[in-house]
Amino acid sequence: MTSKVGKDIAINGDSAVALAWKQIDPDVCAAYPITPQTIIVERFSEYVANGEATTEFVDVESEHSALTLCTTACSAGARTFTATASQGLAYMWEMLPITAAMRVPIIMAVANRTVSGPININNDHGDVMSARDTGWLSIFAENVQEAYDMSVIAPKIAEHPEVQLPCLVNLDGFILTHAIERMTPLESQEVKKFVGPFKPQYPLLDTDHPVTHNLMDGPLYYFPHKYQTVLAMKKAHDVAEDVFAEYAKISGRQYHQLEKYMCDDAEIVAIVLGSSFGTMKEAVDRLRDEGMSVGVAMPRVFRPWPAKEIAALMKGKKAVIVMDRHLSIGAYGPMFPEVCAAGTCNKEMPAMYNFIYGLGGADTMVSDFMSVFKIVSEGKADKVNFVGVKA
Repeated sequence: MTSKVGKDIAINGDSAVALAWKQIDPDVCAAYPITPQTIIVERFSEYVANGEATTEFVDVESEHSALTLCTTACSAGARTFTATASQGLAYMWEMLPITAAMRVPIIMAVANRTVSGPININNDHGDVMSARDTGWLSIFAENVQEAYDMSVIAPKIAEHPEVQLPCLVNLDGFILTHAIERMTPLESQEVKKFVGPFKPQYPLLDTDHPVTHNLMDGPLYYFPHKYQTVLAMKKAHDVAEDVFAEYAKISGRQYHQLEKYMCDDAEIVAIVLGSSFGTMKEAVDRLRDEGMSVGVAMPRVFRPWPAKEIAALMKGKKAVIVMDRHLSIGAYGPMFPEVCAAGTCNKEMPAMYNFIYGLGGADTMVSDFMSVFKIVSEGKADKVNFVGVKA
């Protein structure tokens, strides 16, 4: 019996994404370099140049052009990938809702980085949070292994015939993109078999079934067409869990829309995104040793928002801490209201606390996360708190 899993390798997150792309071998990739994403497209372009991938790789003059070309290529029936970060995603923003509305399942790796200004090249979630309402699926990785796995999984979800939406694969800039970790890839033939051939539902160049894309939509049609993406997002909720289960069979790695750690018996639970999940798990372990009943969870899938799973997580808890690595200036962190809204499905709400942390790559240590739990347990937390900033 041939092994489905390859040998362990040492690799950084960007190169892990590029490896997944090589194994999938998309039809088209258009990209423009930007730190800390650049390694992804540099490495993948090497695979193409060496003949290890047959992808049509297009160097463009800007990120806006990259997404425009990708949207056009995918509309024509090509499996299409791209990658960006920070200002690059901001430059693409005009095309983000257009791409989603056109129902083209492009895969975009986002090396999460602060959005200017002031200019900063380090990690927070300002870029992806600015794209959260544009109709794209959005999934997060905790570590390099997951950056690879989510890159393999993403097209299987996005290209499902009842979803057909573009997808953002998020990995924390530098923390994952440039950090070298041990990773176990799949054999290339298993990746190709898992992802399967691309079967677009409405290719623009299908002359037997002609369609039009992105025309003017008046008041009579705009809302119904937009609602179709709502229904597709709802379908993606079920599809994602099925794809995770299918991936577990070939990889041995089981993922869920909401990942939980020590949450079942916890009195206080924190919710985080990305690489901070690992740091927070260490904080939970140390606090458990001190006798505190705490746990942590991460929404693996940020869009569609796993409201049902989060509501179930919140039942019976004394307090829920939402850790946001971005802030909505003048309001809360972007994830906090969504967690609160999910909790309204229950008869009773726990005490809710929002902590803003790590902006611009500011270090947040295990001890900082431990302090967050202790401040809440001692009743000393405000509704909105800022970690590492003196008021």
